[in-house]
Amino acid sequence: MDRKTVTLLGVPIDAVTRKQAVALILEMLEGGQIQRFFHTGGKHHVMTPNSEMLVEALKNKKFREVLNSTSLNIPDSIGLLYMAKFSGKKLPQRVTGVDTVTEVCIRLSNNHQVFLLGAGEGVAQKAAKKLQAINPKLRISGTYAGTPKDEDAPEIIRRINDARPHLLLVAYGAPAQDLWINKHLDQLASVRVAIGVGGTFDFLAGTKKRAPKIMRGLGLEWMYRLVKEPRRIGRIWRAVIVFPWMVICNRRSIS
Repeated sequence: MDRKTVTLLGVPIDAVTRKQAVALILEMLEGGQIQRFFHTGGKHHVMTPNSEMLVEALKNKKFREVLNSTSLNIPDSIGLLYMAKFSGKKLPQRVTGVDTVTEVCIRLSNNHQVFLLGAGEGVAQKAAKKLQAINPKLRISGTYAGTPKDEDAPEIIRRINDARPHLLLVAYGAPAQDLWINKHLDQLASVRVAIGVGGTFDFLAGTKKRAPKIMRGLGLEWMYRLVKEPRRIGRIWRAVIVFPWMVICNRRSIS
């Protein structure tokens, strides 16, 4: 599969459906040399960009560089689809991180183990139990909260290397989770695919509720989250107002 992307604010977003994204991640785990996706040493960093992350990338050079070096950037917000359409291009579907991760874990063979890193204390364990309830054959090799701080990295790396997973899910929120993956992936001997998953563990564990399906389908998930978590207003503002404005102002950056 050739990598077809739409570039928004200088960041390539892969024009894939969820089915295609899941298939690509599974192939990465099998060690397949996917055209334009294969990284040296067979390691892959998958990201789930949303509107807010692209705004962050405008001012955060390192984060922008990471977004431009991944194996796969799946479009995890309806705003990306709208702005791609504005540019005259097309992203076929919103591909949410939580749905993609769940589907990958449902389809994983017994040959692959998963490690869940991040979120609040105990949340990863609850998320792991949820995933194993969905797929009793899923092999979870470990969970750990930790933090993305440099002083915690040696212990995290030791735990992951002892557990020997092929798939690493990191829930520290962006940009911290993806900067952490970019910095440490080469030190994780067994890991073939690492994905920054944001709030996925919280949704799986039930510590946070997703918007009703109808609101997600209408692109109004941001409104639901704002009502539930008013403190997110700054983040919502960047995603709903700042991002479209920046795309309009930087139309030459869209291809």
